[in-house]
Amino acid sequence: MSLDEWDAMPEDKNLELVDGVLHVVPAAVPPHQKAQNRLAYWLDEQLPDSLTAYADVDVTLDSSDRPTVRKPDIVVVTTEAANRNPKRFAAEDVVLAVEIVSPGSERVDRVAKPMQYAKAGIPHYWLVELGEPISLTTFELIDGIYEPVEDCTGEVKLSKPAPLAFDLDRLTRLR
Repeated sequence: MSLDEWDAMPEDKNLELVDGVLHVVPAAVPPHQKAQNRLAYWLDEQLPDSLTAYADVDVTLDSSDRPTVRKPDIVVVTTEAANRNPKRFAAEDVVLAVEIVSPGSERVDRVAKPMQYAKAGIPHYWLVELGEPISLTTFELIDGIYEPVEDCTGEVKLSKPAPLAFDLDRLTRLR
């Protein structure tokens, strides 16, 4: 499938395009959705004006004749890119990609997607695990490879990609 064919599809698709082949993305379970919505909100509220956060948007990682378009759980993009109101973001617009591991997505979120994000040059990658306790591992792109920076639980204070603070234990709480 080409990018033009991808763009002609309905926007509410639960699909990703990997090397030109459609992949069905399983529907997120409620705790995953709660964590995704809450973390995207927390990020967006704390980011500087030059950055903004989105949940569930398409990102073109490869625009070749075998394109790859992934849908990270959350992305942080430049506000300049967001102001262009694109149908999908280019990898160079993305400062941070976040994946929240769900049953059935473990290998893709821990192996395939970080490799693709790194190859596309996305500077930061976060992996959220919803076990007990909820954990966050942050990665930074160094020489084309994601290197782990921090393993966090509970109260988190980070400096990259911007100063951020939040409580991982509250990610899936109902109130």
